[in-house]
Amino acid sequence: MAIQLCSTKSLLFLFLISALPIAFIISLELSQSPTHVFHYHSSGFFRECAKWDDLNRRFLVGFMEGGVGQIKVPDDYSPGTVLDEVIVVKDVDLAGNASLGVLLDRPRNRLLVTISDVIKGRYAALAAYDLSTWRRLFLTQLSGPSEKTMADDVAVDAEGNAYVTDARTSRIWKVSAEGKFLYTITNPLFNVKEWYRNFMATLNGIVYHPDGYLLVIHTGSGNLYKVDIAKGDGVKLIPVNGSLIFGDGIELSSPTKLVVAGNPTGRLVESLDGWETAAVVSKFKGPAHRFATAATVKDGKVYVSHMIGMGYPAKKHALVEAVFST
Repeated sequence: MAIQLCSTKSLLFLFLISALPIAFIISLELSQSPTHVFHYHSSGFFRECAKWDDLNRRFLVGFMEGGVGQIKVPDDYSPGTVLDEVIVVKDVDLAGNASLGVLLDRPRNRLLVTISDVIKGRYAALAAYDLSTWRRLFLTQLSGPSEKTMADDVAVDAEGNAYVTDARTSRIWKVSAEGKFLYTITNPLFNVKEWYRNFMATLNGIVYHPDGYLLVIHTGSGNLYKVDIAKGDGVKLIPVNGSLIFGDGIELSSPTKLVVAGNPTGRLVESLDGWETAAVVSKFKGPAHRFATAATVKDGKVYVSHMIGMGYPAKKHALVEAVFST
């Protein structure tokens, strides 16, 4: 009898422990967001990155299971409407790889997509697709099975050259506008000595600044780098007043302001000296249980995309307007 009673109590205890986080997540889902949210139904649980295409009034989203979807926002969109995701890219020859980073290259009417074997790190590539026909323009392999890599995010300069971060080995691959692999950017400053700072991800979010350089974030340490691609790819560690640790996707909201998406808080970083120094000037806390991974700008407003979708069988994802406060 004592054994049965103990077992019953143990089962009840385990049930309560498991029920508490579920109840907490449900309460977060039922709570009203203080800012606007674009919700959309998807076929997958995980969506890594979303970028706004203003010309076609749609968000373009990268799939963790591989592929790209579009979420069209109609002219008569009513707040609260749940939108639908439509698959526009699903390459059979890339099955098993994730589409981690997406970027619109508007001057060349194309979408750049980073491709990665996230689990084993045996494949990394950059693909480009025509925004009108979704025809694949090129596929450039960046690493093979003998290396452990992860093509994470991508930026493009004024000439159309692409820069892809390797979130495993702290380097940046450069690819020409035509899809030719050019070379790799490495620097001792990219290497953070503490092993645990490199455990989750190393170099991650990357953007091209209109003044001709790259801004890149190191997720595990929160280091922010300036890469002067016009002057021999020189690298500087930007002193930042405030922490950027766990920073993931980044997006310029203006030449002097950078949005850093990440859990549990998104941050707005400002520089008034050409990104020689910077400071965290405000923060935004969204639905942390959905895990913020990227940011985009729509009609002057910042929206943060979240990795995890909720619900079954239809998964509902969230693009949350980020209103920053001190």
